[in-house]
Amino acid sequence: MITCFIRYEIDPFKKGEFERYSEVWGEAIPRCGADLIGYFAPHEGSATTAYGVYNIADLAAYEQYRARLAADPQGRENYEFARRERFILKEDRIFLRLCSR
Repeated sequence: MITCFIRYEIDPFKKGEFERYSEVWGEAIPRCGADLIGYFAPHEGSATTAYGVYNIADLAAYEQYRARLAADPQGRENYEFARRERFILKEDRIFLRLCSR
């Protein structure tokens, strides 16, 4: 099992748009095959840093999941919403594996 951590830099004046985007992923990500841990919006401290976190079996499963997500009508609309509204300024992904028990 690997965990994908997505770090977002968001427009601090469009936090509501990011939260809407996150709610959609709350349905689409599990439907497309990943185990969503959650999306996290700024609350205290940085007003521009947000995260999305989910588990997936391995990188091969990740590629299959990404293809399903890209083909998913709700997923496609959410990508378009983010592009149109421009609330995500930067997005970085890292895959980590749990090494403690």
